[in-house]
Amino acid sequence: MREEDLDWAVYHGIPQTGSITVGDLAAATGFEPGAVMASLERLERYLLIRRSGEAVRLLSIQESLIECQCRYTDDMPFFIENGVIKAKRRED
Repeated sequence: MREEDLDWAVYHGIPQTGSITVGDLAAATGFEPGAVMASLERLERYLLIRRSGEAVRLLSIQESLIECQCRYTDDMPFFIENGVIKAKRRED
């Protein structure tokens, strides 16, 4: 199976509201846990999901856009680390 197809299936296995554990997601999709973990890593890198321990949830459009802006805009006064907004230190 292509990575894109796996990612699509895994993404759609995550509930629209709330979260799911990695084990439950693997069971629901029928894919091996290692393949699901690799897919989740890609989906997180693409700013579509957030993992917290074993729990996985979808990012809203707004969350995804803010994460994207923080990642690719150098002059933002803050950054997001593990879901926490932190101010950047100014170098005067």
